This record gives sequence, structure tokens and C-alpha cells, in this order.
Amino acid sequence: MTLLALDVGSVRIGVADSDPGETFALPLSVIERTNVRDDLERIVDLAQSYGAGEIVVGDPVRLNGERGLASEKIDRFVEALARRFTGSIHRVDERLTTAQATKALIGADVSRSRRKKVVDKVAASLILETFLARRR
Repeated sequence: MTLLALDVGSVRIGVADSDPGETFALPLSVIERTNVRDDLERIVDLAQSYGAGEIVVGDPVRLNGERGLASEKIDRFVEALARRFTGSIHRVDERLTTAQATKALIGADVSRSRRKKVVDKVAASLILETFLARRR
């Protein structure tokens, strides 16, 4: 069984997947947001396709550790996801994951236009790596 991780943004949702042994976090895809119902349907379909029994969702906690408006939006998103997904859903502090992903992509000399297309799934893989490290 694998895990999916989500970096939920207002425009895109980055998705990452683990290997069955939960050793690696691999960037998988980017979902262009349309509406919550369709977004959730695509996530659940991906989870079923990849045999994911658990989903890890990045929690956009403020730099000072407080939960703000973005975290409250994710609360509602996770509640809606929980009504459609039968497996476990976990939350992980995602502070600075997009910045880390961007920095890594710049370091790899990925063009600005290409970075925009992949940064969200790379951020999702960082969220999943954090979860997997804590789980070990």
C-alpha cells in the first residue's frame, strides 16, 4: 500500500506518492483546481489508482507556528476529503516546502516556466518525506 501527499493551493494541488515500502516520496502530478467537488473526485481517483490507503495533507501553518486563514481553509478541505476518502488522512506542517522546492529546482537549473508546472508536486513530495521520516 502507498500513501499520497497533497500540497493544496488555491490554483493547483501538488500530488506525491510513496513507494509500497514507504521509503521514497515521488512527485506524481499537479491537479489544476476547478471546484472542490471535482478536485476531491480526482484525488480519490488517484488514491484508488495507486492503491493509497492514506493521504497526507500539508497544513499551511504560519511561520510563527500559529494557524491562520490558510489553515482554516485546509481544515474545510480535509473535512470534505474525509467524507469521500475511506482511508486515514494525516496533516503535516508544510512551512517553507514550496520555497524549498523552488530552491531545489533553481539549483537543478530548471527554467522558470517549467518550475511553475512542477513546483507543487515537488512540494508535495517534501511534505510526504517529512511524514515518512516522522513515521519511521
